[in-house]
Amino acid sequence: MNNIPRPEHPNPQFQRREWLNLNGKWNFEIDKSKSGIAKKYYEPQAKLERTINVPFCPESVLSGVEYKDFMDAVWYQREFTVPEKYADLKTILHFGAVDYKATVYVNGKEVGTHKGGYISFEFDITDYLNGGTNILTVYAEDDTRNPLQPRGKQSEEYYSHDCDYTRTTGIWQTVWLEFVPESRIKGIKVFPNVENCSVDIQAEVIGSGKFEVLALYQERIMGAASVETEGGLITAHLDLKESYLWEVGEGRLYDLELRFNEDKVDSYFGLRDVKLDGQKFLINGKSVFQRRVLDQGFYPDGIYTAPTEEAMIKDIQISMDVGFNGARLHEKIFEPRFLYNCDKMGYIVWGEYPNWGLDHSNPNIVYSVIPEWIEEVERDFNHPAIIGWCPLNETWDYDGRKQFDDALALIYKTTKALDKTRPCIDTSGNFHVITDIFDLHDYEQDPKVFKEHFDMLMTEGKLYDNHERRQKYPGGPTFISEYGGIRWSVNENEQNAWGYGDAPKNKYEFIERYKGLTDALLDNDQMFGFCYTQLYDVEQEQNGLYTYSRKPKFETSIFRAINSRKAKIEL
Repeated sequence: MNNIPRPEHPNPQFQRREWLNLNGKWNFEIDKSKSGIAKKYYEPQAKLERTINVPFCPESVLSGVEYKDFMDAVWYQREFTVPEKYADLKTILHFGAVDYKATVYVNGKEVGTHKGGYISFEFDITDYLNGGTNILTVYAEDDTRNPLQPRGKQSEEYYSHDCDYTRTTGIWQTVWLEFVPESRIKGIKVFPNVENCSVDIQAEVIGSGKFEVLALYQERIMGAASVETEGGLITAHLDLKESYLWEVGEGRLYDLELRFNEDKVDSYFGLRDVKLDGQKFLINGKSVFQRRVLDQGFYPDGIYTAPTEEAMIKDIQISMDVGFNGARLHEKIFEPRFLYNCDKMGYIVWGEYPNWGLDHSNPNIVYSVIPEWIEEVERDFNHPAIIGWCPLNETWDYDGRKQFDDALALIYKTTKALDKTRPCIDTSGNFHVITDIFDLHDYEQDPKVFKEHFDMLMTEGKLYDNHERRQKYPGGPTFISEYGGIRWSVNENEQNAWGYGDAPKNKYEFIERYKGLTDALLDNDQMFGFCYTQLYDVEQEQNGLYTYSRKPKFETSIFRAINSRKAKIEL
């Protein structure tokens, strides 16, 4: 298994030992005319002319294809065999993510479809299998220019431009098989209670029997419970012997061993809670200033897909090296393995959705967003590192037509119905309709003017907003969720470098500007955090503290000193 790309289990929060990674070389075809169905590419005997290295998208270097023009449709095909030791179990086929609409065939028969380019999905393929070699075929359609298809930061033009980058088409996360008994655990939700030092495990099970759960910390048993059930939803309550809080910078995690008859699943959880208290954001009852940075989740050789797990860990570590304690996972649903490492490292993040590309004036966007957004909140609910949800970002009016406010309100209310344990921002920056936190974006480059914008929040209770005709600050918790974006290209001859405002004349001016902008927020006792744009350059957008290849542009200690000092709201 170690000879294939991305060999690690893709979801440590719900992991069985009986699984098979299907990454590696697949047959591949670009279906420019979308005639593959007519040509019966789904048939087992179909011959696809190219090969591709899954899970990397065909636009990427690591895929071996490197085709960067628009691809409205693509096909994948590979053989697989179910190991004999799993012959008596059910076979579940998992996809980490396929952009955008996937149709899956096994041995020429359609198994199912899934719409949404960013979230995991699965099919029970047991009844479609042969005794020996099986043929798996995937057809993916992806229309980046459709105003009802979310694309995130993928460019709608042929070339990357401004803050839009190379596209991702088709499979871009791990594909794997899982072998499960008839009676099994379908999923779990974890509800930790910091005050009572306990945890409730809500499980969905298929079949009747005894559900058992064991909680451990560093291999020491902390609690246990069991529940007899006829199937469906059940809850097991565990009182924990010792309290080890999950905190910023300290990713203390309890292991969970889950059993249901013959089924066993490994998981984990963090003992932590989040609350809003006036202007403060509390984690485990303590005021925490969120020193976050914008992370776009792009890689030079893998585009949307990290080349290795080490590359994901590195992105978290280089952020912490310059004094950030978390990130906005921006315009993309990050994979569970990245979130797992955030959990382990005590790195706070907000879950987002890739809404750019949508026409927010069209009421039908609810059908584009809500189904996949529900899947995201349900899948990632148990990650302690996720401390809030933000389904939309900068829902600009479209060609003079205003955003459809009722859609934003419905998406917010759906989020709160799914998760009452975290705050939700309806749309980051603009234009707010109903929100737990009123955040703003401000790319003013003059630190003096920037400070004046937000000092009146302390003196007059008013929040500067360059969109005040479209939204009004009602009071309550707030922070600046995008600022900075200071342009700085390591290559002084770079003609296409893009960033916000005029680039500093030298590195000393860059540092002075960065410090002035950041100090204005740290010294504001009505702000609970900030998010700087951005961690690393992405293609032509060169305003990161690191280059696209993750090399520091300046000494990291300079920014660590600026970012990590106590904020006024923490005192």
